[in-house]
Amino acid sequence: MPAFALPDIEWGLAAPWLGVTLGALVVTLMAVGPRELRRYTGYVALAALIQPAMTTLNLAWQAERPIDTFGGMLVMDHFAVCFHLIFLLTAFLAILLSLSGMNDEGREHGEYYALLLYAVSGMMLMAASSHLLVLFLGLEILSLPLYVMVGFSKRHERTLEASVKYFLLGAFSTGFTIYGMALMYAATGTLELSEMVVSTARGGSGAFLLLAGFGLATVGFLFKIAAFPFQYWLPDVYQGAPTPVTAFMIAGTKAAAFASILRILTATLFWEGDFTAQWVRLLAVVAALTMTAGNVVALVQNNIKRMLAYSSIAHAGYLLIAVVSRSEAGLSSIIFYLAAYTFMNVGAFGVVIALDRARGGSGEGDFIAAFSGLGSRHPWLAAAMTIFMLSLTGIPLTGGFLGKFYIFKAAVDADLYGLAVVGMLNSVVAAAYYLNIVVTMYMKEPVVEPPAVRTPASLGLGIALSAAGVIWLGLFPTALLEIAAGLL
Repeated sequence: MPAFALPDIEWGLAAPWLGVTLGALVVTLMAVGPRELRRYTGYVALAALIQPAMTTLNLAWQAERPIDTFGGMLVMDHFAVCFHLIFLLTAFLAILLSLSGMNDEGREHGEYYALLLYAVSGMMLMAASSHLLVLFLGLEILSLPLYVMVGFSKRHERTLEASVKYFLLGAFSTGFTIYGMALMYAATGTLELSEMVVSTARGGSGAFLLLAGFGLATVGFLFKIAAFPFQYWLPDVYQGAPTPVTAFMIAGTKAAAFASILRILTATLFWEGDFTAQWVRLLAVVAALTMTAGNVVALVQNNIKRMLAYSSIAHAGYLLIAVVSRSEAGLSSIIFYLAAYTFMNVGAFGVVIALDRARGGSGEGDFIAAFSGLGSRHPWLAAAMTIFMLSLTGIPLTGGFLGKFYIFKAAVDADLYGLAVVGMLNSVVAAAYYLNIVVTMYMKEPVVEPPAVRTPASLGLGIALSAAGVIWLGLFPTALLEIAAGLL
C-alpha cells in the first residue's frame, strides 16, 4: 500500500486567514473569562485585524503570479489579496460601529466580536479557494456566525424573526449550492476549479450535469447577494438585525458572495468555454431585473434600513453588469466598487446608529423622519450622511461615481450597450430616494423636538473614516485600481 503523502503547505500564504482565526479564538476565550477581560474584547478584535492586514499587504507584492498551498486548494493571487483587504476593512469599520452600538445592550458582548472574526475567516476562505469543497467550507464558516449575529439582540421581536428567517432561507439556499457542486463533481470527476473540464468520454450527459450543477450552485450565491428573484429575505433581515450587524452584512456578505461567483466563473471552463454564452445571457437578465426591482421598491420606503436594503439589491445588479462584461476592466471595477460600497454603506449605518442611540435604541432612529432638521442640529453628522448619499447616487468627486463609471465603461467596452443603458436609467431612479434623505436633513423640520445626539469616539471615528474613504476614492482612484489590476 503506498504511503499517504501530506501536501506541501506554504503557511505564509495562509497567514492572513490564520491570523484572523487565531484572533477569533483569543476573543472567544476572553468572552468566557472574567468581566475585566470581557470589557476589552472589542479592542482585541480590532487589534486582531492588524497582522492579517499587514501580511495581506506583504503578499500583494509577492503575488505577481498565483501561488497555491494546501495541495492547491487555496490560492493567493491579486484576486484573493484585494478581497482580503475589503473583508478586513469591512470588519474594522463594523467593529468601530459596534463598540458603542452593542455595548448599549447593557453588557459586554465578547462573543459577538468572536463571531464577527469567524465570519471574516470564512470570507477569506471563499475568496482564496480554488477547490469547491473549501469554497463551501468557507461559505458555512461565514453563514453560521451571521445567523447568530442577526438575532443577537433580544430586545425586539423583529430581531429574532429576522434571525429565524435568515437561517431557514439561508439553509435552503445552501442546499442548492451543495447539490450543484455535487453535480459538477459528477460531471467532471474533480472538485478543483482549474481542472474542471468535461471529459469527452462522458458526451452530452456530462455536459448537461455540469451545466445543471453550475446553475444550482449559482442560485445559492445569487441568494447571498440578494439578486432577483431571491431578494425578498433581505429587507426583513436587515431591518430586524442590530444595526452594526446590518452594516457588516451589507458590505462583507456581498463581497464574499461575489468572490465565490467570480472564482467559479473565471475558471477557464466557464470564462471562455462552451457554457459561457448561457450564463452571460442569464446573468445579464438577472442584472437588469435586480437593479430595477431594488430601486423601484426603495422609492416607497420610510425606514432607512429597509431603503438601504433595497438599495443593496440594486447595487448587486450593478455589480453583475461588471461580471457579465467578462474583462479585466470589469473585474477591477468590481473591486473598486466594493471598496467604495463598503465605505458609503457602513458610514451611512453609522449615522443611523448615532440617531437611534439618542432615542434609546428604540428603533425610531431608523425612520427617515428622524433625519429631519439634522443639518442645523448636527452639521457634521448631516455632512457625512450627505457624502454617503451622494456617493450612493453616483455624484462626481465620490467613490460611488467612479465605481459606476468603471462598471458602465466595462459594459460598453464589451458591447453590452442595452445593459449599460438600463444601469444608467436605474441610477437616475435611485437618485430620488437617496437625495430625499439630503432634502429631509436640510429642508424639513422635525414635528417634535428630537433628543440631542451624542456620538461616542469610536462611532465618530468609524463615520469619519468612511466619509474620508468615499472622498479619497473619488479623488485618487489610481492606487486601488493598480492593486486590482491583473486579476485575470
